[in-house]
Amino acid sequence: MVQVTDHLGVAELQAGWRESKDATLARHYQVIWLLAEGRSCAEVARLTGFVRRWVEELAARYNRFGPSSLGDRRRGNGAKPKILTPEVLAMLRERVKTPPDDGRVWTAKKVAAVIAATLGVPRVAAPSSARHRVMASRIQ
Repeated sequence: MVQVTDHLGVAELQAGWRESKDATLARHYQVIWLLAEGRSCAEVARLTGFVRRWVEELAARYNRFGPSSLGDRRRGNGAKPKILTPEVLAMLRERVKTPPDDGRVWTAKKVAAVIAATLGVPRVAAPSSARHRVMASRIQ
């Protein structure tokens, strides 16, 4: 059984899970909360849908660094965007205001083709996350 360091109490962990607006952060709080209640890694993995190894890694990270280690940490890893730079995203935001060249609907492949043409490369992978970020920005 994994022991959870008492950076936060069980009630605070549960509140972090219930009150978080970020889905990843909420699920990480849920894992630590369930472990702090005394549940096993296997049970927490079953309840949350995570694999047991990830539950163990989250617990180790939380024990070492505390609550600030929870949530999606990819954005703060120090790497600068190579493809989806602010300039490319700004261009895409403008481009998707009108229909694609074929007059139909935007797809991930069409967004990837626009990115590739902008960057002057033969192709880029069809990034669904790019399409969603661009399309979501249109709504906001």
